[in-house]
Amino acid sequence: MTSGPFEVSDDTPVYVISVAAELSGMHPQTLRSYDRLGLVSPGRSSGRGRRYSLRDILVLRQVQRLSQVDGVNLSGIKLILELEAELERSRHMLAELTAQLAQVRAELESTRAVAARLAGLVRNRAAGAELVPVRNLGAAAPRAAAAEPPPDEQVIPTTAGNPAFTESS
Repeated sequence: MTSGPFEVSDDTPVYVISVAAELSGMHPQTLRSYDRLGLVSPGRSSGRGRRYSLRDILVLRQVQRLSQVDGVNLSGIKLILELEAELERSRHMLAELTAQLAQVRAELESTRAVAARLAGLVRNRAAGAELVPVRNLGAAAPRAAAAEPPPDEQVIPTTAGNPAFTESS
């Protein structure tokens, strides 16, 4: 999926500090303080001004709720945010590993099927069958192992030691 030039994600820093403060219900100075403490790290414009994303606004609202409603101090909030970020990374990694495991299981099942087919062919060969079926165009019955050589391995008689062929003939 390609995004157009005017589409923005939740992580795109677009809001200036005054708009972010309004959306989060905080004073701009509080947002600057939270930035210095590392609770929220907004993007920066080319002029070094802070630009907040929608995700930053949601984090600011969470910080406010934890602080005002739940009574958690700022260092506790920072720890909570770090743990939540770690949990999200772990969930993402788990999803990737689960997908990889499913792929490996499918490949293993395919390999087992091939191995079972090969084992069946080997068992059949031990019972006298060929590993690769070959059409026998020259004979109606299977040839005996030592009776005569296969057609492509015909023995050509030589004159040496044969009384029918003499030097005078």
